Amino acid sequence: MNQLDERYSTAEEAIFDTFFLLLKEKELDKITVSDVIKKAGIVRSTFYNHYENIPALLTAAEDKTINDIFKIMESFHPKNDKDMCDSYFLALCNYTKKNPFLANLLQSPRGDAFFEKALTMFHQYVTAVTPSTISSQKDRSEFSYLIAGAIGITLGVLHKWTAESFATPAEEVADIMSKIFLSGILPYLPGSK
Repeated sequence: MNQLDERYSTAEEAIFDTFFLLLKEKELDKITVSDVIKKAGIVRSTFYNHYENIPALLTAAEDKTINDIFKIMESFHPKNDKDMCDSYFLALCNYTKKNPFLANLLQSPRGDAFFEKALTMFHQYVTAVTPSTISSQKDRSEFSYLIAGAIGITLGVLHKWTAESFATPAEEVADIMSKIFLSGILPYLPGSK
């Protein structure tokens, strides 16, 4: 990576980090470009080299969040292993807690549009990773619905956790999600019987 690429990447990280910090202090619709550049310690032209405006930054933050969640999802290979499930769900909890953008979306009406976008992408992901060993269309469809259910349950638990200001330790929330997955979803996935 050359020096110019590094500076571009560093400025982009500073903009995201600042945006996430501002979300802890202000309502999303109250954040301005001036707020971001002042807190990030960058000049206005640097912001505009990366984003056209705050809505463009918001879209980029949504995409980054979805991509981060995908990376976490790709590391999860469900088996009847409680430690693996705990580790996966703890990573998801920790990511949610450290990403005020996601925590904010879980609590706001704006979250509906984000989750619709995320669920569409998750559905495409699930379709792509559905094991080719599942022979019947009925079993493939059932698998897809089970995974969609697991995603919905996970979002519901994270919503409750953020609404309660992360009062329950992340490890306990991860344990709850593991129990739900291992006893409520995994037994019905094709190939786990």
